[in-house]
Amino acid sequence: MKKILTLVLVSALGGILTLGGYKLFLEKEKTLVVNTTEEQPSLIPTTSTNTIYKPYETPDFAKAAENTVNAVVHVKNVTLSRGRLTFEDLFLGRSPQRAQLGTGSGVIITPDGYIITNNHVIDKSQELSVTLNNNKTYKAEIVGTDPKTDIALLKIEAEEDLPVVTFGDSDNAKIGEWVLAVGNPFNLTSTVTAGIISAKARDLSGNASQSFIQTDAAVNPGNSGGALVNTNGELIGINTAISSQTGSYVGYSFAVPSNIARKVVNDIMEYGNVQNGILGVFGTALNSVAAEKIDIDDTEGFYVDSIEEDSGAEAAGIKKGDIIKKVDNIKILKFSDLKGHLNTKSPDDYVDVTYLRDGNIKTVPVRLIKPAPSVVLPYVGLIKNAKPKELKKFKAKNGVKIDRLDGNERIINYWKKNNIGKGSIITKINGTDINNVDDVKMVLKSQSVNEPLELELINLDGEKESHFIR
Repeated sequence: MKKILTLVLVSALGGILTLGGYKLFLEKEKTLVVNTTEEQPSLIPTTSTNTIYKPYETPDFAKAAENTVNAVVHVKNVTLSRGRLTFEDLFLGRSPQRAQLGTGSGVIITPDGYIITNNHVIDKSQELSVTLNNNKTYKAEIVGTDPKTDIALLKIEAEEDLPVVTFGDSDNAKIGEWVLAVGNPFNLTSTVTAGIISAKARDLSGNASQSFIQTDAAVNPGNSGGALVNTNGELIGINTAISSQTGSYVGYSFAVPSNIARKVVNDIMEYGNVQNGILGVFGTALNSVAAEKIDIDDTEGFYVDSIEEDSGAEAAGIKKGDIIKKVDNIKILKFSDLKGHLNTKSPDDYVDVTYLRDGNIKTVPVRLIKPAPSVVLPYVGLIKNAKPKELKKFKAKNGVKIDRLDGNERIINYWKKNNIGKGSIITKINGTDINNVDDVKMVLKSQSVNEPLELELINLDGEKESHFIR
């Protein structure tokens, strides 16, 4: 056994010596070179084009903030309110008043001192002053207001050209985009906060009369009327409201889009009031509930239920049952989308309306018209002036027409049961002859809250009737 192991070891040692000698004396020297390459992460494009992806960059707000703070002003509003009544006041018949100071913000939009702010910031003011970022204070005059959009235009007389914020296009602002809110919350002048756009065309009223940009930039009392700007320093909104149970910021703030604000101030400067253009359609924004109610499958868009007489929509051939999908390039998912875009337009402007009918998409230009005088009569609906031919049809000497029945199902069924609806004529209210919408407004103005209304109407069969409503 020992001989065998010895033989194996000798053989192995001989092999090693032979291989070492070959490597050392006979084989030519070779150099092994290892090439190193810097590996990059593999990026798979989502389109057919070659896209270069840049690393995430934190936006720089410094330039936008520096330009904006100098053009955002501190607005101070002195109002008079009723003070505490003393026995001496009561004896002498005096009504004591005390001054209250309210504060807000404003944005300089022209070098000669035009300033945009919120209507609620300057409402009921007895005295207005504006303090610039350089601590100079000026007396301000109200040029005009629009309570509907909560926008007001002020003017100050300064000795030199003032810094301004340029308007941006709020339609191009995107959800997720960074924004800055600049204003004077809690009397803290020149305060800048940052956030992103959380939503667009947001309505807080419940009746789709608003179309706000929603952000999560911190906005508090005193910010009202201040600037909402993008990272380029362009004005895309006027900070207006917060949604809060405490009265202070809790994560949501709302701004009037700059396209609406710009249109309002342009109208005020040119006409003295706001000129609104309407499409001439009535209906409802679609969702699952609305679609099921009217027995259709589509859950996105604006369903046209009726068309305004002599409107641009009627002239363009839009009909009941059409579903409006887009106006210009604005996708319509809710009524505030439609309302918000139309608030940037004027009478005689044209918009491209894209609608769905019988499964086919069609786009037509529609001319916006000025709204006809109208008033909402409680428990009845929308009232408009009657044309001479409409009065002649019922042999009426005077009256206004019912253009649309409003209210709950019980009220609408009551009028329909009495054959009263669109086209019926109201000739008297509370014994007063009615000739136009202004007469209706005057009667309603003098009406107490709980006082019933006595209406004299002509139904759709031409029969005259009297109805008491409360």
